Amino acid sequence: MNSTASTKVAVLTGASSGIGRALAKELMKDGYKLGLVARRADELQKLADEIRVASGVAEYETADVSKREATVSAIHNLAQRLGPVDLMIANAGMGIHTDLDPMNTAENEQMFRVNVFGVMYALEAVLPSMLARGSGHLAAVSSLAAYKGLPGSAGYCASKAAVKIYMEALRIQLRSKGVHVTTIFPGFVRTPMTELHPFKMPFLLEPDEAARRVARALRRKKKEFHFPWQTTRLVKFSRWLPDWIMERISRGTY
Repeated sequence: MNSTASTKVAVLTGASSGIGRALAKELMKDGYKLGLVARRADELQKLADEIRVASGVAEYETADVSKREATVSAIHNLAQRLGPVDLMIANAGMGIHTDLDPMNTAENEQMFRVNVFGVMYALEAVLPSMLARGSGHLAAVSSLAAYKGLPGSAGYCASKAAVKIYMEALRIQLRSKGVHVTTIFPGFVRTPMTELHPFKMPFLLEPDEAARRVARALRRKKKEFHFPWQTTRLVKFSRWLPDWIMERISRGTY
């Protein structure tokens, strides 16, 4: 356990499964006291119990991050019990297919509320305190999908691109105020969300490995962290491909 972090507090949204759950355990090893936020109280209770059995400190609050008041209140409650938040990780997210006929606009709207506004609400809950103290670290999970509009994933790609630009602007604005900003861009990670994909996912990572990489990037306070490198290169290369090639490559995936 890192003694320099033993009095620090980290709060994660989307902590009940996937990267969030694994990342909470990694941050425990760094000595953080953990505030866990998600919708499922039973899964949060199990995770908190695991952390406590391992001699860590964990509290949890249930909230749907698409709801501003509930999200801000949950994080404030955790700060009251654990102390001021030093590291806020807006990790909660969802992914759904974008249909054409009929268009599933209502589902895409909800995805934006979770993926984009959920980030804003989480940061809103902690940023004033960080600014007052002149220290803190904000992190949000975007996706490598932020770099390319993929057929069948228009809404998801757009929402993650919004997170990318939002965090980039905040990073520049907060540069001289003592608050660090990190944007995380995962490729494919085995989670309940990716299990629904009807295609083989290249360079698929397990949640524990993804969490180890993210935790290392957070320790270094990296501005942006893209992983794995193989998928990163593929996605960035795809930005230069003609539409007809992308359409042909993507057949059968949407």
